[in-house]
This record gives sequence, structure tokens and C-alpha cells, in this order.
Amino acid sequence: MTGSESALLLRDFVNTYDVDCDIDDFAAPWDLSGWLTERGLTPAGARADQSDLALAVAFREGLRTAMLGHHGPGATAPTADLDRVLAALPLRVSLDGPALLPLAGGVRGGLATIAAAVMRSVAEGDWARLKVCRETTCRWAFLDTSKNRSRNWCSMRMCGNRTKTRAYRARRRAAASGT
Repeated sequence: MTGSESALLLRDFVNTYDVDCDIDDFAAPWDLSGWLTERGLTPAGARADQSDLALAVAFREGLRTAMLGHHGPGATAPTADLDRVLAALPLRVSLDGPALLPLAGGVRGGLATIAAAVMRSVAEGDWARLKVCRETTCRWAFLDTSKNRSRNWCSMRMCGNRTKTRAYRARRRAAASGT
């Protein structure tokens, strides 16, 4: 998996929850199993349970918080919950590469593969480009491919426009009430 593939896997994993519509692709353990199997991260027949689902959701939201922190100084920092999740995954360091590798198969091994993708994306320089939309009603993950890494929204047409329109209207209201 290349750095870009790793970054795209992380983006897709975080985007399994749509904040705006409150739709979770991991509504039940079998949804998680299916998602991991579809991406080749677990063998067919691997079955998630409630504890796997809780771990996956905590992992996803921890990554979302970490990606929100990529907007610069003063942005949100990763939480201790993310460290707790990463500690619960079966991972090992390999000096052949060097690499971070899953120790086991199954659902936890699939989640460990996603955790290893974090380290690959760091090594490839893509990790800091993974961001979460600053629009609070969105929080969609995206890969910032702008030259100066200054992108704030998943889409300028939607979230960027909404944010700028709200700010413009607030300035107009303030100016109108001040006169």
C-alpha cells in the first residue's frame, strides 16, 4: 500500500460516519466486518462483535480529532482515547522496512492494518495533509492537496461557502445594529 493509498484508507475509514446526516456505516458489528472485508483488511467470514465495534468507533473518532488538529497551531490535539485504542490493537514493529505490522488476523487485525496505515502515511508525508472539514456540521475527512496545505473545508462550494456566508451575514447584522 503506497502512502497515498494509506492516506485514502484513513480518509475513507473516518468518513464511515457522516456527521451532517448522522449516518453511521458501522451501525452494527456486521457492518464493520463487511467494510473491513470489502477492503481486503480481513478474510471473508471474519466476524466483529460489540467490543470490536466500540473499538473501531473510538478509533475512527480519535483519528477524526487528530485530523482536525492538522489545521495548524491551536487546533484540536489527539486525545488519550486514541492512544488507548492504539494500545488495544495487535501491532508489532518490524525492522524489515521498517514497518508497523498487524500481529493477528480477524477484525482486530484489520483495525491494526488501519493503524499501520497511519505510520505509512506519516512516512510518506501524507499524514499532515489528512484533515477534517472545519465546518462543525460536516467534519468530513479529506486529503489536502493544495500547494501550501491551507485548505480548511472538504468543499469550497458547500462547506466553505456556508461558513463564509454565515460570517458575511454576521458582519452585516453587527454593522446594522451598530448604526
